[in-house]
Amino acid sequence: MSYRIQFTTAAARQIKKLPRPGRDRVLRAIDGLAVEPRPQGSKKLTGEVTAWRIRVGDFRVLYDVFDVTLVVTVVRAGHRRDVYEHR
Repeated sequence: MSYRIQFTTAAARQIKKLPRPGRDRVLRAIDGLAVEPRPQGSKKLTGEVTAWRIRVGDFRVLYDVFDVTLVVTVVRAGHRRDVYEHR
């Protein structure tokens, strides 16, 4: 079972702003979410029903997993000092 990856407009914009080496690593990690939406090292965010986080070096990707429809929606992506603001 493969999940479909979706991006919010804000997440797509944030990923485009990442420096190239970091952006490539983040996109590879996001591609991996299609196969395993909760990989080793992922963490469920407290207070959120469907929200998860993965670490990619100094970058974080926040995403929602919808198991019924097999969809992963990337909500935010960015440097760890910035990504948790305004969730």
